[in-house]
Amino acid sequence: MFNRVFIANRGEIAVRIIRCLREMGVESVVGYSDPDQYSMATQMADFAVPLNGTSSADTYLHIPKLIEAIKKTKSEAVHPGYGFLSENAEFAEAVKKTGAVFIGPSPQAIRSMGDKVEAKSIMQAQGIPIVPGVTTALEDLSHLKKAAKDIGFPLILKAAAGGGGRGMRVVHEESELEKAFEACKREAQAYFSNPAIFCERYIQNPRHIEFQVLLDHKQNGVHLFERDCSIQRRHQKLVEEAPSQYLNAAQREKLGALAVKAAQAVKYSGAGTVEFICESPDKAYFMEMNTRIQVEHPVTEAITGVDLIRQQLLVASGESLQLKQNDIQIRGWAIECRINAEDPAHDFRPHAGKVRKLEFPSGPFVRIDTYLRQGDSVPETYDSMIAKFIVWGEDRDQAIARMLRALAETRLEGIPTTIKFHEALFSMKDFRDSKFDTNFIEKNYDSLKTSMNSAENVDEISLLLASLLAQSHSQPVTLTGGHQNPVSQWQNAARREGVQTNS
Repeated sequence: MFNRVFIANRGEIAVRIIRCLREMGVESVVGYSDPDQYSMATQMADFAVPLNGTSSADTYLHIPKLIEAIKKTKSEAVHPGYGFLSENAEFAEAVKKTGAVFIGPSPQAIRSMGDKVEAKSIMQAQGIPIVPGVTTALEDLSHLKKAAKDIGFPLILKAAAGGGGRGMRVVHEESELEKAFEACKREAQAYFSNPAIFCERYIQNPRHIEFQVLLDHKQNGVHLFERDCSIQRRHQKLVEEAPSQYLNAAQREKLGALAVKAAQAVKYSGAGTVEFICESPDKAYFMEMNTRIQVEHPVTEAITGVDLIRQQLLVASGESLQLKQNDIQIRGWAIECRINAEDPAHDFRPHAGKVRKLEFPSGPFVRIDTYLRQGDSVPETYDSMIAKFIVWGEDRDQAIARMLRALAETRLEGIPTTIKFHEALFSMKDFRDSKFDTNFIEKNYDSLKTSMNSAENVDEISLLLASLLAQSHSQPVTLTGGHQNPVSQWQNAARREGVQTNS
């Protein structure tokens, strides 16, 4: 095992990795940007190195600075987390040249799966179903028009090097092709420095099902079952759960085996995720492979008891995989909510600012992964996700009830968040009945917005009444504000004064 690991990341994933390293007796090092000088990760790590810059481009995406920090701290391995340079083959190669180990797959595997066109070709050769479309990059507009005649409408344009919902355009008719083609190419170049795009049939009302895989350097591999990531906005996930009610046992076994086969096709090692887009449980198509740890990995850990960060470290240090497929069982149900510093009532507009008050929930089977503390500021420079709420239950109904309880306990003041959105979502009958697809938020946004606004009004009225009641008596009433409890603040205040209420 390594003695010292450099974490080329920030935020909650850096904190998550530091905690795992500490449990394993391994020293942690972080490189930090100027806004992150006093962050939780910087203060928790055994060593911290300034990267001297504010933007991602000058810090967490700046390969020369990171390599210099890795050398300076004599780190033996580098964990890239997710995002930033985690799927950058050039960075993985640069790390290798320092003599340190990149905690992830080989640069070649990253390249093969990072190029969506090449990945589709590899999967097709392996007999793994892919979405009907072109398996080469589009040369020009005439190439696209020809492909469109074969595929039909609607179709979707995607950046070959894309991900995270960037570089995508849905086209419903031929007249839209030229404008979408040029826009998609520009976005692909801007976000991924690669203008190559491809197209495939646009599957309407799909489910997004992904499988966690884990392989060692000898290609021994297992899957750790699926995650349902269908609750999205603008192709970015907001809620993930494991397992999924969408699949039965036979379908789960089939897709899990395909996921391992897909990883073995590129000689993958470490933790990765194979994503499928599903027209139906029996019509699942390979979409892409993420060659890194996922934001939503905690729900897999919750139902399997496997520490995925620890497994990454063990595999990267050269150990053989000790897990066998039959050893891994599904126990209960887990759900994760991504808590973002966004205003969901205004099209999820991101917000930066200082957190004036912060109380996270706790209690049985509630896990909070975050970098945020009371008094911290959420910088506008980076991703808006500030925390992940993960709950476990014996079944899905219990997990939903536990998540609603955790959301209701949370007090976060100073910035808008998606907490009320999640409360509204989890209260919807169709969500509770697992009747949703990747367009669920878009189709139900108005009703979700109405529900969020109603909850906001109830909170404001409850706080006002409780404040007035407290002012008229010598016994003070503590007001925490924030999100609506199952029993309102006003009811709590009234009960302390002996007032009978109907509830």
